[in-house]
Amino acid sequence: MSKKKTDKQELNEELEEKTETAEQPAEPAEEPAPETPEIPEEDPKDKEIANLKDQLMRNMAEYDNYRKRTARERMELQPEITAKTVAEFLTVADGLERALQAECSDENYKKGIEMLHENFVSVMQNLGVEEIPTDKGFDPSMHQAVQQVPAAEGQESGEISAVFQKGYKLGEKVLRFAMVAVVQ
Repeated sequence: MSKKKTDKQELNEELEEKTETAEQPAEPAEEPAPETPEIPEEDPKDKEIANLKDQLMRNMAEYDNYRKRTARERMELQPEITAKTVAEFLTVADGLERALQAECSDENYKKGIEMLHENFVSVMQNLGVEEIPTDKGFDPSMHQAVQQVPAAEGQESGEISAVFQKGYKLGEKVLRFAMVAVVQ
């Protein structure tokens, strides 16, 4: 029995200790230091993937800008190219007009030249080419004065008295100045 008492005594003692510690004011516990989140080390493959994605996006943006820039340049150059090409054909128009003014005994030949001239003029109009008017007076931005003539009756200074070569324009761009004689 003495053994049992000792076990009981031990249990009682433990119980007393626990109650004593529960009744005692708890000591302020130290605040744990804020844990810094552990930053996992970046995998070199992830870095390389990110760099490649960035490079791909930049290349795609650069290509898109290049495509837009070349389309814009093409649109800006188109009138210039058309003007240069049409200017080369103006000598053909001059030749057809001289052929129309020439005397010809064959009416069918003359009619063929007229048809060619009409077709040529219609193609030029479809391209936006217009003849520079010479009936409104001298305009240095459209006409080239190659001769000055004295004023005759009813003529005013600055009037165009004769046209030596027709002028043409494409929109606002002058393809060839009209060569005229101007009244003094």
